[in-house]
Amino acid sequence: MLSALVSAFKDVDLRKKLLFTLGLVVLYRIGAQIPSPGVDYPELHSALDTALSSEQGQLYSLVNLFSGGALLQLSVFAIGIMPYITASIIVQLLTVVIPYYEQLKKEGQSGQAKMTQHTRYLTIGLAVLQSAGIVALAQRGQLLGNGQSVLVDDSIFTMITIIVVMTAGAAMVMWFGELITDRGVGNGMSLLIFAGIAARVPAEGVNIYQNASSIKFAAVMGAVLLIIVAVVFIEQGQRRIPVQYAKRMVGRRQYGGTTTYLPLKVNQAGVIPVIFASSLMYIPTLITQLVQDPNDPGSGWWQEVVMSHINDPGSIGYIVVYFALIIFFAYFYVSIQFDPMEQAENMKKYGGFIPGFRPGRPTAQYLGYVLNRILLFGSLYLGIIAVLPNIFLDMGQGGDVQNMPFGGTAVLIMVSVGLDTVKQIEAQLMQRNYDGILR
Repeated sequence: MLSALVSAFKDVDLRKKLLFTLGLVVLYRIGAQIPSPGVDYPELHSALDTALSSEQGQLYSLVNLFSGGALLQLSVFAIGIMPYITASIIVQLLTVVIPYYEQLKKEGQSGQAKMTQHTRYLTIGLAVLQSAGIVALAQRGQLLGNGQSVLVDDSIFTMITIIVVMTAGAAMVMWFGELITDRGVGNGMSLLIFAGIAARVPAEGVNIYQNASSIKFAAVMGAVLLIIVAVVFIEQGQRRIPVQYAKRMVGRRQYGGTTTYLPLKVNQAGVIPVIFASSLMYIPTLITQLVQDPNDPGSGWWQEVVMSHINDPGSIGYIVVYFALIIFFAYFYVSIQFDPMEQAENMKKYGGFIPGFRPGRPTAQYLGYVLNRILLFGSLYLGIIAVLPNIFLDMGQGGDVQNMPFGGTAVLIMVSVGLDTVKQIEAQLMQRNYDGILR
């Protein structure tokens, strides 16, 4: 990996792409620290320290994870990249239920451009809703559970100003991500999440070292190392299905007659199911905080169920629901991204076939069978990695093992994004350094 990075910096074009990517990541981290106008920061920091040390601290850590600590500080980039990720998933889901989006998907580059534009519009709408909800909770003193407003004043103008600033920040983060994807190296959205998580690792590591014994610190570091090894091993795993192409003549040239393979990754869904499930787990708590009576926070059976089972990441109810959501979204996302029938038709069109299976529907059925078996293991792997720290939290009754940058979700995202980025760098190096078959 280090040799690939050194070689990349020696190449002029790749060096420009890497520096461009690093520059946008730095700008993103700077924006995550710039305060929004109208926020009482001394009061906010005091309430934040109290909230993170309370029983609900793990939930706040989960919410704060994907924004790199910016959300609970109500900074300019407090909303972060989550509205864009949610909008992207919604638009992809619409390709299954709405024929118009299904047609756009089949149109190729022009259809993809229209879907991207719709994703941007939906991102702005979701950013407005999310920022309005966060500001309303901050104004009512329920964002951090201290009962005190963290805004300078409760005027409508101040609240609208913060909402506009946060929405503009979300739009700029979306732009940063698209610029990295188009002109930089790697997937822009994933790299921004990676940067937010990585920025919190040193501080959380020092926190564990100061608040825990040397044995517990060594145990946490050892567990993190084992998780990293397991994630790397499984992320690299794939099932290679052999594919043969029949010989065919095009003019005076003969094509085909080769044997290749179709790679199916063990974790075909990536980290999207974990990210989406994590976001959904916070929605019941957010709704409860918005609709409950501030003078009687425990009123209503819905509030009691949410606070008892879903609000606590260490509870059995939270772990079961979170695990089930990850498995559901793993199957659902892969069913959208990989269509066995479409793959079989593409192979048939170019004269390809899987030995032992007829082209067309028998090939699609075989691909679906293999994919479902792989996906079962892949979804269980995602769920176990994600809920493992929550199980330790339940066993340890709120111990230090649930520091989120060292939790399964964060490690999974960081390792997956890192592997994907290094692979893209190596692929671009191979394209530039390929000398040809005759040399």
